[in-house]
Amino acid sequence: MTSIQQNIEQITSQIEAAQQKCGRGRETVQLLAVSKTKPVEAILEAAQAGQVAFGENYVQEGANKVAHFSERHPELNLEWHFIGPIQSNKSRHVAENFAWVHTVDRAKIAQRLSDQRPEGSEPIQVLMQVNTSGEASKSGLNNDEIFALAELISSLPNLTLRGLMSIPANVSDYSSQLSAFKQLSDLKETLSERYPEQQIDTLSMGMSGDMEAAIEAGSTMVRIGTAIFGARDYSNKA
Repeated sequence: MTSIQQNIEQITSQIEAAQQKCGRGRETVQLLAVSKTKPVEAILEAAQAGQVAFGENYVQEGANKVAHFSERHPELNLEWHFIGPIQSNKSRHVAENFAWVHTVDRAKIAQRLSDQRPEGSEPIQVLMQVNTSGEASKSGLNNDEIFALAELISSLPNLTLRGLMSIPANVSDYSSQLSAFKQLSDLKETLSERYPEQQIDTLSMGMSGDMEAAIEAGSTMVRIGTAIFGARDYSNKA
């Protein structure tokens, strides 16, 4: 049975190989360890192996983990990303606990996150979620909505617009994966040109099954969960 440390080393090697294959420099892609449903002991093992950034999908679970590590392991200085859907009645917990939010797709949520960010905290690093596949079952902006929301986020004092995130359709062939990711990459470039004063440098795209295509298309952050921590247990989730 492999350890979490070994899994992280293997994923890191795969990221480096994908970067090299498409001519990208080393360390241009960040590994985000998706730790939803995983106990704090597993996260601690990953952190002790050098992993810094962790992604959580469930607001209360994530907030509890942030509090645990802030109180018991402040020396680790972990970076917490919220990557799940945000309900209006839970936006305060997101604003109070997370450094990054990947799933902003409505003006109301952007406004609430800015208004509810604690005084003296650094601005939240924001990614707008884009529905590149057009699937009704998925959250996210369509292409026509992106720039209006970007305009709002850029004006809010406690948010910093950093880029885009997507969860494309689950397809197995490489060319289809690459096409979907390039669409998001092109949108990010357009966004960067329109808002040169913003630090728009992040594309959160790619998971275990499509990571290589995402990296070729320009991903700067891949979200990996089960390949690091093993199968998830959803028995306690609604």
